[in-house]
Amino acid sequence: MLLAHLDLWDILVEWVSGPGTVLLITFSAALCYVSGRKVQKPDLVCSDGYRSFLLKHCPVVAERYVPTPWCWGARLQTLVHTFIKSSPSVNYRNELIRTADGGQISLHWADNEASAAYPESSTRPTVLILPGLTGNYEQPYVLHVISQATRRGYRCVVFNNRGYGGEELLTPVTFCAASTTDLERVVQHVKDLLPDAPLLGLGVSLGGMLVINYLARKGSKSKMVAGIALSTCWNTMKSTISMEQPINWLLFNRYLTSCLCDTIRRNRKILKKVVDVDYVLKARAISEFDERFTSVVHGYKSLLDYYHDANPDVRLPMTTVPILCLNAADDPFAPKHSIPQAQGLPNVAMLVTAHGGHVAFLEGLFPRGEAYSDRLFGQFIQAVFEHPEELKRACSLKEELAD
Repeated sequence: MLLAHLDLWDILVEWVSGPGTVLLITFSAALCYVSGRKVQKPDLVCSDGYRSFLLKHCPVVAERYVPTPWCWGARLQTLVHTFIKSSPSVNYRNELIRTADGGQISLHWADNEASAAYPESSTRPTVLILPGLTGNYEQPYVLHVISQATRRGYRCVVFNNRGYGGEELLTPVTFCAASTTDLERVVQHVKDLLPDAPLLGLGVSLGGMLVINYLARKGSKSKMVAGIALSTCWNTMKSTISMEQPINWLLFNRYLTSCLCDTIRRNRKILKKVVDVDYVLKARAISEFDERFTSVVHGYKSLLDYYHDANPDVRLPMTTVPILCLNAADDPFAPKHSIPQAQGLPNVAMLVTAHGGHVAFLEGLFPRGEAYSDRLFGQFIQAVFEHPEELKRACSLKEELAD
């Protein structure tokens, strides 16, 4: 039987409250801070111009990332952040938009009407957020990104993949890492409403794959001024091999697969028109689910064809706007050897920390608040929106490319 989140939480609470935990934490903290073995500066690969811009406006890129002392391991960070992170309050406005195939997409807006820096709504900079696999507007990492953005006066809108924003499926189609059709629809909708507001795309995990693939396919017509990708799975086969290692399958893969299957189960009536639902629900790994459902629904001949088409690593050189990518070298979802090199790409900055897990990057003894990644995003978002011309020059971009 699959471990529920509550079961994992009970395990963590029991472990933290154990009699030897205080001594373990004290020893761990001392070892970390005294030896400095875990205190390393991230590797930053980018052009000289982009590097100078980041060092000036995003000083966090030069900081030594200090993981939470009692939470060094990548798997522990990845598990713990799900339960321990706080959830900042966000006042959302929900909007449902229709797609060309008759489906619908749920958008959650944080309008930030109280913005003192940008009181005029029509020009208020906007961050479009794409959550990870099975994620939505309620995820703590999404709420923290919104907190970073709104405190600086910006507006946010969360693009929930079909079937994951509280809406029902109207057509037998869900999301696909290789398809940017829904994202194109959302971007066009946002720009139709707010043509004078600069738009930045921020993707997490699978959302990062979509942002990179979208920016590569649209090129100078992306309607975005910049992109951010967090914990992106750059090569799906390399990620699959890592995630199907026994310990990673036990801790992460089978749970995420069960979440994917839950969505199929909720929408059985409409999805049974295109797939054998019972067969799909027997999937016990993400790759099995993608082979039985995602690749079939989206018309691929095989799982390998789908995964090859979804890879953002080969498309990174096709992008034309400034992009900041953050990955951890110990991420079980995106192993270090799968992270692409960014040398020779003037518009791409690849920041890799030695530790941090998947979408975690916890720091401090009690890591409930903002993480390293949150601070980085806050600084970068502000740098993009407040210094657009300087950023274009730093990335050697022509004026029209980022407009």
